[in-house]
Amino acid sequence: MMKLTKYGRSNYIVMFSLSALFLIAYLFVSAHWLAYILALLGIGLFIFTIWFFRDPERQIPQRFIDDTSYVIAPADGRIVQIIEEDENVYMKTKAIRVSIFLSPLDVHVNRSPVTGQVEYFKYNPGKYLVAYHEKSSEKNEQTHIGVRTDNGKIFFKQIVGIVARRLAWDIDVGDELLVGERFGMMKFGSRMDVMVPLGTDIYVKIGQQVVAGVTMLGRIK
Repeated sequence: MMKLTKYGRSNYIVMFSLSALFLIAYLFVSAHWLAYILALLGIGLFIFTIWFFRDPERQIPQRFIDDTSYVIAPADGRIVQIIEEDENVYMKTKAIRVSIFLSPLDVHVNRSPVTGQVEYFKYNPGKYLVAYHEKSSEKNEQTHIGVRTDNGKIFFKQIVGIVARRLAWDIDVGDELLVGERFGMMKFGSRMDVMVPLGTDIYVKIGQQVVAGVTMLGRIK
């Protein structure tokens, strides 16, 4: 049976309940054309809920656990930007930003891109631009997470999009993260930005699909 994420429990309980109401309503109007619409809505919502809140197990490659210089994808999705920019929140230096866009069909559970200690965390309310919009990295509702690793600092953000209006996380300052460990979720289409030090070898390219906990984004020198 497909595992559902704990980060969406309140959401999928409501969505399953709504799906059940559609199907119950179908039984009472079974002689009417509306019955088919209610049945389709109920079944469709049930399938979408299971699909969206799925939380598949991932086998984290041992080399990423043994060597803390690796930075792996924290989210499933498509690489939409790889640029150099000033990171003035936590790293306070120029960095390389790798941005991952998640469609509603991607797994939305997030995993730590590195092993290290959380030194910085902040939730920032904001706007709801389309997640692949360049300015969404600055203006949208988001969390900021700074982690110190044995190879230096990295900084990453959970960013909501035009549809996504909910972020979930269960980490805080002082927590120790293990690479590939689940730490939260972005709901209904969103974006994840990862900032790494200049000089980091980047192994992904724009347009590439990545898998959280499996795809290597780069390696810190």
